[in-house]
Amino acid sequence: MPDSIHMVGKIGSMALIRREDKDIDYNIFSRLCNQLKPGMVWVSSGATEIGRLDYLNRNGAELAGDEEEVKSDYSAQGQNILMENYRKFINPKYSVRQLLVEHTHFNDTKKREHIRKFLHRCPTQNAVPIINYNDPVSYVENHRREISLLKNGGSAPVECLDNDETASVICSLVNAPVLLILTSVYGIYSQANDPKTLVEEIVASDAQGLKERVIALQKSCIGTSRQGSNGAFAKLEYVMNPAINGTRVLIAHAKYNINDILEGRVPSTRIEII
Repeated sequence: MPDSIHMVGKIGSMALIRREDKDIDYNIFSRLCNQLKPGMVWVSSGATEIGRLDYLNRNGAELAGDEEEVKSDYSAQGQNILMENYRKFINPKYSVRQLLVEHTHFNDTKKREHIRKFLHRCPTQNAVPIINYNDPVSYVENHRREISLLKNGGSAPVECLDNDETASVICSLVNAPVLLILTSVYGIYSQANDPKTLVEEIVASDAQGLKERVIALQKSCIGTSRQGSNGAFAKLEYVMNPAINGTRVLIAHAKYNINDILEGRVPSTRIEII
């Protein structure tokens, strides 16, 4: 099958909202979607957080109760809003397709191949796929049980603990040459939350050298900007496999134009074999 997919991208939840206003950042949606086109596969977080804000703004208070049930309710409420905005802002001449995935899809050979073929059909059919983890039907207890069974069977399963991992797995699945991770920070910092310590390049001449550089950096970037976020350490862990297999990985702030990031005109972290 021809290499019709030239980039897999992902945007984090916090990059899609105006936290101080408790609302969606429509400027981010507009700028981002203006650049999305067939040949790109887009993984989007945001359903749970957008659903939470929508519920809060409509009811004046957040949901209370079981954490997993609340997450399911918020994400189910936010999914349609998330997709509504992608459809609203992506060029109307392109089709927009939603793909909801779960960890089980990537741990089953037939399901994984079905997803791969679906994604490769999208560019030939003038469509932009938007992917998100199917949070409303996935909960921690069941997730842990299923992953445990796979591990006991001797495999190293895909867990899809967050959409950074989902994007990395999809990138490897479709063999994309570029993986772009958009966040609410400028890239990977050697000291958590300090933009002055931005690491602009993590490069090496071979896979082993790149892996060693990533692991060395992981030791200094423990930390996370918010509750529920896995932080820079986990990001580096997830993107390592695509990077050591030849994908150029870029981690940058969502306020920047995609082309500017790809061309190196704005701050970012670049991870690749050169």
